[in-house]
Amino acid sequence: MFELLLYWELVASRMLMCDHLHPPDPYNQIVEAQLRETGFYYVSQIGVIKGQSAMINALIERWRPETHTFHFPVGECTVTLEDVAVILGLPTNGLPVTGPTMSSFEALEAECLHQFGIAPAKMNMYVKCHIMLFGKVLFADKSGAGVHWKFLPLLRNFGQIIQFSWGSACLAHLYRSLCRATRVDCKEMDGPLTLLVSWAWNRLPFLAPIPGNPRVFPVANR
Repeated sequence: MFELLLYWELVASRMLMCDHLHPPDPYNQIVEAQLRETGFYYVSQIGVIKGQSAMINALIERWRPETHTFHFPVGECTVTLEDVAVILGLPTNGLPVTGPTMSSFEALEAECLHQFGIAPAKMNMYVKCHIMLFGKVLFADKSGAGVHWKFLPLLRNFGQIIQFSWGSACLAHLYRSLCRATRVDCKEMDGPLTLLVSWAWNRLPFLAPIPGNPRVFPVANR
């Protein structure tokens, strides 16, 4: 009965965009070592998850902002920090990912000059990150191709990146995105949709297109 109910929700739900990335070319040893040092290596290996709008919409219909849980006929459940660690391979212990947004162009220009040595175009208030894990997997905007530059200050000291609990920030971002998506005027959803889709396939395996390999880590690469 639960499968049938969710199937009809998939058919009747409103459509949202779900764009994701292509897997990167193999890294050389230096780049791989640096990614491992930051704690983002496993995320960098996550490949394509094509549009799963219907399933995402059905999950949104079941999401309750008051409790941050999905309400299914069999009970409540939600995405946890353990899921983030297993699905994306992100660190979940450490310092909180927080800080001022500094939305003025002057602050953005100063930050880019400090880190990259060049200033952004004045009409672009987003930094198009070349690191695919930041641009499309963890904190993507609704275009699926950009990420807000407010994270840049946390990347100033390369050796300290691993000290932050990126997994906690990613989970909080997913919760906020789901809460926003429940609004009647919302047409698109941002956030870590790879995490959401992989979680659904893992926890509700009858939705998965093909059986996953239980030995693969992170789970998103199954």
